[in-house]
Amino acid sequence: MAPTVDDLRNDIRTAVGRYERVESTAFTKEALAAICAAVGYDIDTDRLPSKSQMRAGILWKIGVLDDDDPEQTERPFRKAELESVAEAVRDD
Repeated sequence: MAPTVDDLRNDIRTAVGRYERVESTAFTKEALAAICAAVGYDIDTDRLPSKSQMRAGILWKIGVLDDDDPEQTERPFRKAELESVAEAVRDD
């Protein structure tokens, strides 16, 4: 059986040193910052960028997007994107 979106999010969280969540929630800014670090997308951790900027940067670094334009990621990750992110952070 294929993993659910919640399973994928929790796999990603644990791969980057965050904790699993029981309830279904999108990534917090802190979790996105940890994912950015794991995929090599440099951000200012003193003042975190917007969630859409971090999502765009993550997808850009793993080859899903051509650039880190936040207008392309104004919504939470889709399942296919989560699968790509999970694969990228597992490989590290």
